[in-house]
Amino acid sequence: MLTCKELVGRSSDLLDGELKFKQRLAVAAHLAVCLRCRRFIRQLRLSQRVIRQLPEADVAELDALLKAMQAFRRDHH
Repeated sequence: MLTCKELVGRSSDLLDGELKFKQRLAVAAHLAVCLRCRRFIRQLRLSQRVIRQLPEADVAELDALLKAMQAFRRDHH
């Protein structure tokens, strides 16, 4: 049986559909008995769906925002 820590370590592979059959069975067995891990995976899936619906960010805008934040921090600390 997987531990919670092991399940968390495999969660990305689970969401990406990259687990082998035996690993999927181990994850399913753990999720059948662990409410906290079921909630964790549910939250990850929800986050993944939300992130996929976000528009693509303009890299130039992000660079400008980062520079502005760095300047603000430098000027105020």
